[in-house]
Amino acid sequence: MASETVSSSMRRSARADRPAAPDASLSALAFIRAASEAPSAPGAYALLIALTHPLEARAGRRAATLAPGLYLYCGSAKGPGGLRARLGRHMRQGKRRRWHIDQLTEAGESLGAWITEAKGECDLVAALSALPVPLEGFGSSDCPHCRSHLLFWPRGDAPWRSGESALLCRDETQWPSWPGLSRPSTPGR
Repeated sequence: MASETVSSSMRRSARADRPAAPDASLSALAFIRAASEAPSAPGAYALLIALTHPLEARAGRRAATLAPGLYLYCGSAKGPGGLRARLGRHMRQGKRRRWHIDQLTEAGESLGAWITEAKGECDLVAALSALPVPLEGFGSSDCPHCRSHLLFWPRGDAPWRSGESALLCRDETQWPSWPGLSRPSTPGR
């Protein structure tokens, strides 16, 4: 089982087939800091996780050393309790490891999540397709469309493709806080 170190040589696109075009329905995204702010309805999310130390992560037979920094994990919540229940589990410490993402949420800090009831996890991955993939197959072992549902967010880069960042966190108080993380500039502001 080979291990690779996450670096600037990371794969460029998370989508294996086609990146989606910017979509006005992404305006339905909202950033929440705590799971209690999420609805109990089904939906999708992009969980923002900060790692302060390197982490040896595994996805099946693949492994990689994830560098300290920010990561986005795209998932869906279709079961009982919807987004609130799923994000509550992800944001809780001391849980039994069940999913790939538990490796990061146990080792790092969950800073919040962008949520939507109108889109799916693969739509979020497509919207984030400019970000590098740190570990193929992570969170997407049952997904026929995406190479990974985990993405690395390099400091200073806007996570969403041009034009879409304007749809997120219009309220400055909603932007996640992390040392060195600033809100992307929005054209026309």
